[in-house]
Amino acid sequence: MTTSSSIAERLSCMIRIPTVADRGPEAFEQFVVLLEELYPKVHASLERERITERGLLFRWRGAAEKDPVVLMAHYDVVPANADEWDEDPFGGRIDHGWVHGRGALDDKGPLIVILEAVEALLAEGFTPARDVYLSFGGNEETYGDAARTIAENLDNAGIRPWLVIDEGGAVVDAPLPFTRGRAAMIGVGEKGLVTLRVTASSDPGHASAPHGQSAIDRLARAVRRLSSRVFRPRAPLAITRMLQILADHAVGPARPLYGLLARSRILTGLVFAALGGEPAALVRTTIAATLQDGGSAANVLPATASVTFNLRLIPGETVESAARRVTRKVRDTDIRVIVEERSDPTPLSPAGGPAFDAIAAAVAATYPDATATPYLMMQASDARHFHAISPHVYRFAPIEMSAEQRASIHGIGERVEVSSLEKGRDFHVALIRGLS
Repeated sequence: MTTSSSIAERLSCMIRIPTVADRGPEAFEQFVVLLEELYPKVHASLERERITERGLLFRWRGAAEKDPVVLMAHYDVVPANADEWDEDPFGGRIDHGWVHGRGALDDKGPLIVILEAVEALLAEGFTPARDVYLSFGGNEETYGDAARTIAENLDNAGIRPWLVIDEGGAVVDAPLPFTRGRAAMIGVGEKGLVTLRVTASSDPGHASAPHGQSAIDRLARAVRRLSSRVFRPRAPLAITRMLQILADHAVGPARPLYGLLARSRILTGLVFAALGGEPAALVRTTIAATLQDGGSAANVLPATASVTFNLRLIPGETVESAARRVTRKVRDTDIRVIVEERSDPTPLSPAGGPAFDAIAAAVAATYPDATATPYLMMQASDARHFHAISPHVYRFAPIEMSAEQRASIHGIGERVEVSSLEKGRDFHVALIRGLS
């Protein structure tokens, strides 16, 4: 196996290449060349295909013709403002067993542990029991087409993966209040994503003599009407299954409470919605105003103004049903609701069975104190494209993440512990060795 310092240094090299999602191709091509330098055995032994400008697909041929495993990650990152960080976010600093910088957790850390595992197994002369594909995208953060095109190419080739794993959950402490121990949170599906532009119109004029309701007045009223309570709470099966497992790790009154909630999706929805925040987001379609536009001068009433809303759809909701509900709640014929981006919620993969159990076994081998626990992922990922070709698509980055670390994703001070990278590598080694 590679040494911990090697893992840290390699990740540092990756972080130092600023593969910011909305920038030009230079950094991304530099990153592809870096992978060739850092992982010579992977590039010598696996078949690599460039799919779109940002997609990389590696095929590791297995010992038998069986449905393959697909291990996913992305190498683009969100921007980072150096003025907000205490250091260069693309410096890749290694300090006291930690690697710092944008992408350490999202998603170059999870990417590197896949490559470390495959490189180590190749060095041993190991051949997996079935084909293993490595699917790396370079435009996940901008909802690009790399992963979608890779999934379509596999579909066209008649390939139906036995198991797909992408970023998502991690190894966390006490995932719910009043629970003890650690959990490996495995996303069995993800919420849908909708971007709605809500546009109001009115007669323009001079601000010194306002007349009636302006476009901005109409929008302000619409925003007040569009809270998350627009959508009814409904607990997906993934959440009640999560509660069923975590009830065994709860203490005090929480143990019977979680057990009760696990038996009632309606009650779970009501209780979690009342808690607000992340618990509410697990059981309800959320809606949040994120952008506003309108007006040309401080003394002019605008003819049009708009607000952009970001919605995350709970399973059971659709883009069309959500847009209809928003339109009904706005109750204004002079306001248009336009869908700009759309992605329905994914199907839920089984929280049990051979594919899920393979992940759980690798978790047990690497993090013996962590319980494999299904959950619903609230963010969007490239994995959503693979549900069309596989019933077993999961979201799990085999890395330890504290609450502080999770908050640094897309934020400030992103960092990963080197020992956790080692365990992430060992997870993938165990997973690939355990394939049958």
